[in-house]
Amino acid sequence: MCAWYKPYVTFTKADPDHLKRAVAELGRRRPVVVSRAIYNTQGIKVIEAGLAVDERVYERLMQHQLSAPLEESVGTEPSVTGAVLRQLATELIARQPIFARMTAQAPLRDRLLRAIENVPLPRAVAFQLTLMHELQPDLFRRAVAGALVATWLGEPDTATLQDLAQLAAAAVLRDLGMLHIDPVLLQPPAPLTAEHRRQLYAHPLLSAMVLERHLDFSRPAIRAVLEHHEALDGSGYPRHLTGEAVSPWGRALGAAELLAAQHALPAHRLETRLSMQLRVGQRRLDPAFIRRLQALIPRVAAMSEALLSLADAAERLRSLQRLLRSWPDDVVGTAAGLSAARRQAVADIDAHCRELERTLADAGVAEPQLAMLAQDEGDPGLALEMSMLAEEAAWHLRGIGRMARRRWRLAPGEAFPAALQAWLDQTEAALARLHGG
Repeated sequence: MCAWYKPYVTFTKADPDHLKRAVAELGRRRPVVVSRAIYNTQGIKVIEAGLAVDERVYERLMQHQLSAPLEESVGTEPSVTGAVLRQLATELIARQPIFARMTAQAPLRDRLLRAIENVPLPRAVAFQLTLMHELQPDLFRRAVAGALVATWLGEPDTATLQDLAQLAAAAVLRDLGMLHIDPVLLQPPAPLTAEHRRQLYAHPLLSAMVLERHLDFSRPAIRAVLEHHEALDGSGYPRHLTGEAVSPWGRALGAAELLAAQHALPAHRLETRLSMQLRVGQRRLDPAFIRRLQALIPRVAAMSEALLSLADAAERLRSLQRLLRSWPDDVVGTAAGLSAARRQAVADIDAHCRELERTLADAGVAEPQLAMLAQDEGDPGLALEMSMLAEEAAWHLRGIGRMARRRWRLAPGEAFPAALQAWLDQTEAALARLHGG
């Protein structure tokens, strides 16, 4: 087991029933066969090899704790292969202009596609990727988009093809852990319970633990999977790493995630949003990667319609800045017996609130400037930029709120201090109103 996540294993308990349900759902769509006998933790055989997974087999699986991971004992054909990954990457390049610009040089394009095609896919991993392909196609396309961006960021001119294939593997497989948690987390945005948040924050560890069972994946690749939601300013998860503590491949996956998450948007909207995210995320991402991604984005022309009117965008930005200023940084003094870890969490969250305020000020939309900007209703480009900035700032504020819950780590039966709970409730309610929720 990788030493860097050993302390987190007790926090990372996957519910095997979630994967059992996914396997059963795939069995309703195509043949899924038990490739080797399945035993429970008492050593009793519960499913014979050769059986197709149907409702009867599923019910039996649900009655037992299994001695080995289910994905190692079942299979389906056809399964996802390197050729499938390459074909989807080729389609992404043809459909999305930013990917086409990224791979404009034919030798580079072929090298990236060959790296993606050479992603190691041991049978159990290929089966899980097939589950994703069939049951969560958006997540699957996002995984391949991430591999395209990550390998492009990974110095493809000097890296060996083997290293690029390992980096591509980390990107393609970074979200396998999502198959082992509650599928509600893969549905359209909905209020998350504390348990849902715990599972969401654990999915990088689950993905890394899945890959560590196979010798096909290098340590840097497994570590990058573990770190793909980390941020250089410490606001990421699961370990809140900062600066150089995030590995180069972890940084590449983090930057790739930003673009991959939006691969299906219309080109103009993707590039406008990415431009704004790169500006707001200056302290979260590797500066070299930010510059390379920014160079792919042409000067953004105004859309025919902004997301919001200029006045509405200005009011949204005012609301967000009021929420940032209302963070109860004195919660340390009001909560008796606060641990050192929680004191540090409060200080870190306060720093993130102040940092986001400074970022908005640097972008020219601090509250004193908004009244003047809102008067220029004749500039659709300004309305678009402020709309996107408000949307991105809201996303970051939501992340700060989730970070506060995550870092506090409530014990069973424990409650947040009143001031902190009030701020969390106020922030969630305000963000729901801003997004029409």
